[in-house]
Amino acid sequence: MGLSRTIQFLKSEPSWGQVATRLQALGEQPLVRMIDGLPAFPDETPPDEWRELRISLSGGMVTIRRAPTSWTLVTWGTTDATLNVAVDRLVSAINSC
Repeated sequence: MGLSRTIQFLKSEPSWGQVATRLQALGEQPLVRMIDGLPAFPDETPPDEWRELRISLSGGMVTIRRAPTSWTLVTWGTTDATLNVAVDRLVSAINSC
């Protein structure tokens, strides 16, 4: 079981670098764990054409699935308050870019 949130983009979507920088300003230290199903270095920058990222936030792991006009954020398993706060920060970071 898990939860998902989808963010629709009316204009252009932000880059992962913009989102990561904004997350850091909000107190999160995002670490990239996987890019398109392959292991990644924690500080690795995904290519512009990425389709799926798995990132580690303070509350746990989040998968970001990219579609042409949206990103869907997926948390797996039972989420707790700490992970929910981290995902809220991720949504805020995406929306503020």
